[in-house]
Amino acid sequence: MAKPKKPRRPKAETPKGFRDYFGADVTERKAMLDKIAEVYHRYGFDPLESSAVETLDALGKYLPDVDRPNAGVFAWQEDDGDWLALRYDLTAPLARVAAQFRNDLPTPYRRYAMGPVWRNEKPGPGRFRQFYQCDADTVGAASVAADAEICAMLSDALEAVGIDKGDYIVRVNNRKVLNGVMEVAGVLDPADPDKFEHERGIVLRAIDKLDRLGEDGVRALLGEGRKDESGDFTEGAKLTEAQADVVMGFLRVGIQVNEQAKSRQFTRRHLPNGLKEHFDNLPKGIVGGPMAFVGEADNLLSSSAAELGAWAASQLRDLVKDSEIGNSGVDELEQISDLLAAQGYGPDRIVIDPSVVRGLGYYTGPVFEAELTFEILDEKGRPRQFGSVAGGGRYDDLVKRFTGQAVPATGVSIGVDRLLAALRAKGRAGDSLQGPVIVTVMDRDRMAEYQAMVGELRQAGIRAEVYLGNPKNFGNQLKYADKRNSPIAIIQGTDEAARGVVQIKDLVLGARIAESASLEEWKSQPAQFEAARGEMVAEVKRLLAKEEG
Repeated sequence: MAKPKKPRRPKAETPKGFRDYFGADVTERKAMLDKIAEVYHRYGFDPLESSAVETLDALGKYLPDVDRPNAGVFAWQEDDGDWLALRYDLTAPLARVAAQFRNDLPTPYRRYAMGPVWRNEKPGPGRFRQFYQCDADTVGAASVAADAEICAMLSDALEAVGIDKGDYIVRVNNRKVLNGVMEVAGVLDPADPDKFEHERGIVLRAIDKLDRLGEDGVRALLGEGRKDESGDFTEGAKLTEAQADVVMGFLRVGIQVNEQAKSRQFTRRHLPNGLKEHFDNLPKGIVGGPMAFVGEADNLLSSSAAELGAWAASQLRDLVKDSEIGNSGVDELEQISDLLAAQGYGPDRIVIDPSVVRGLGYYTGPVFEAELTFEILDEKGRPRQFGSVAGGGRYDDLVKRFTGQAVPATGVSIGVDRLLAALRAKGRAGDSLQGPVIVTVMDRDRMAEYQAMVGELRQAGIRAEVYLGNPKNFGNQLKYADKRNSPIAIIQGTDEAARGVVQIKDLVLGARIAESASLEEWKSQPAQFEAARGEMVAEVKRLLAKEEG
């Protein structure tokens, strides 16, 4: 008779595309999100925690880069036949909430939300199936003042977490302007929006690759196509020269404005600290500032934000010609420009950039993207800009899916993991997390006294714990404290208890001495000292303050 097989042990491994977050990761993320929440709260936004699970009907088919309904989500069917899925972003749940509770919520409804989302996509380097997002949206406000406010709030949030002026830029475009350009270029028919859909998709993807391919690469994709360095050929939109000229003219407006933004960032970055505040107080607007600007067509030289804004708008109006939707988009960009200029957000922080496309199909008006402009080294050691960490725009038709009536909405989403990685690259996060003060156990029978010690420390606001492992080997207790990155260990044996004292071991100083100090230095600066039991809390506070200073 064959022996029964032993139960197969499960593999202790994280599923593909997922990861575990430990102490420092969780703590740093929370600290960053708390700072962002403070900014959102200051702007009058309320928090919302929606369900992690939605019906597939509620999620719809707006998943980025996926055309098929329900593709790319983690879904399952209930016994009653209903299909449910984990949310893939925080916007679709908001649309459902806004429709479901429309009679109870204020109008406009301003909310922010932070939490994990899930996408059933093929994982890869830096691409996970679960990640955090941080969103802020206004539902029920048709005015582009809501879009301008989102851009200003995003700028403030980036600076609040530690991204300096000059190290980021918020880029603003308008899908209406882009649609107007497409109409003039002959790849959008307002009477038949589905016509030229294939060609329009290629044009949009080409525009989105401007930073990577440059003008020549985009131009090639607008025409017959482009062969890359590996020899792979990408099909083009097959536009005529005249059609391609319209699209390239649209992009050059953004290129020229961006050159001025980079110039202003560079100037500010290299000013002495004493002059930076004066620089920030100079008049400036979304597409201007007190600097020279040379327009490609007419060598326009301007030193005022208003003139530069008018120049950019006139260039875009020339491109959209008689397109009704295109001119409406230019009007909206002008309004956003004026509103941001009035609040002091200049081209070193927010600029008009016609190359901003945003891939989601539900955007209907202004779109924006936050890019970090400082350099990092890629996996091959080559310098490159850090890149995008946030994006959003206006989506006036999303709530309509539930109500049948158009409900204006606009918002932004921050990639939490990306932004945290940026802070670490800038040295604003990533330091090892300080552990608790460890009260060691020298005598098992005196556990109540050790618990009393740790209780006093905690009541004083000090993070502390009693060693709860096997206390037989004292060296293991110190190894545990080292692994926990503990700053201090409290030691009290029978002798110390009889004398009413404790030994306080400065583990930070001890590690420093062990690394570099000579014997004489070690003797003159001992890392362990004796203190009266009643002075324990005060001495621990003094040591912690010294280390923080």
